[in-house]
Amino acid sequence: MGELDIIIIGGGLAGLTAGIHLSKKELRVTLIEKNEFPKHKVCGEYISNEVIPYLEWLDLKIDDLNPTNINKLQFSSVKGTLINTKLPLGGFGISRYELDNYLYKKALSNGCKIIKDEVESIAFEKEKFTIITSHDTILSSKIVIGAFGKRSNIDLNLNRKFIQHKSPWLAVKAHYSGNFPNDLVGLHNFEGGYCGISKIENDKINICYLTKNSSFKEYKSISDFQNLVVKQNPHLNIIFEHSELIFDKPLTIGQVSFSPKKAVENHILMIGDTAGLIHPLCGNGMAMAIHSAKIVSELIIDYNNNDIKTRVDLEKKYQKKWKINFYWRLKVGRLLATVLLNTKISDLFLKLVTVFPFLLVMIIKKTHGKPILTEN
Repeated sequence: MGELDIIIIGGGLAGLTAGIHLSKKELRVTLIEKNEFPKHKVCGEYISNEVIPYLEWLDLKIDDLNPTNINKLQFSSVKGTLINTKLPLGGFGISRYELDNYLYKKALSNGCKIIKDEVESIAFEKEKFTIITSHDTILSSKIVIGAFGKRSNIDLNLNRKFIQHKSPWLAVKAHYSGNFPNDLVGLHNFEGGYCGISKIENDKINICYLTKNSSFKEYKSISDFQNLVVKQNPHLNIIFEHSELIFDKPLTIGQVSFSPKKAVENHILMIGDTAGLIHPLCGNGMAMAIHSAKIVSELIIDYNNNDIKTRVDLEKKYQKKWKINFYWRLKVGRLLATVLLNTKISDLFLKLVTVFPFLLVMIIKKTHGKPILTEN
């Protein structure tokens, strides 16, 4: 096989978005994804409206998927102290099952080549990547984008720093039927974790929570943990008691790491969760994944057009733009999670924002971006 223009490893939200962007500009793209489409993923399934202008530029008609329009936030402490506010930009609720499959079909129609396989090794030598897959397919390219998610064997192969340490976090997600406002996203603390709730397409409720492994392992099952820990928050108790599980069983993912990651490693340009994961408490990981795909795609196009002269300049520019757009959002997210997972501090925080509600709006703005406009 001849040399390819761009290889994207991972067909999640960030990888597919980058594939659509680059193929729209008539670059040859090969995307490697180990899973079939469609597929459910552990995710909060809320996206900030900051991405709407960019999605429209990509010729994506998200309204065809019947997302919910969300403009309100409700937050509660472990004890149930409640605060309500409006989301400055608002957002929409859509499942990864529907959205990723839609993006997959769009990428194919744009001309992207999508290979169902798993990457076994990546080597970089003489300005060229060589990738070997589990099916012994050998691919080569000058540019590789890493979009392989929160945690992968590729991270181990690259000896990335964050993967050397165990993470204490476990995430659980499922869809439910029941009554919940279409325009609301709820974020509710419980002892050792927090839970996000919002409506998605077809009147379904997505419930996704994050907890410490140390809290979860004391219980025999997800059901026991939810009944004995999660439901101790009175608002979560009401929601669970009046909702019916649609999935056969909840999905789980362990070793979720919020440690800092590098945006470029071994010359691979990392996007989405592969480059950095924001705490779900901030509710904006999906928008950040989409935005990171835009940033990397525009720079690759400039590099392809010789507006960026060298790989070194490409990597420096990407690292700089990634830091400008996401560094403080991730940092505030980590700080906010630390504060709100401490019961005493969380109650004090809620009392403070009850008296000074503008503080909560300021925090929301710090973890969300401005509407994304395209440069090329």
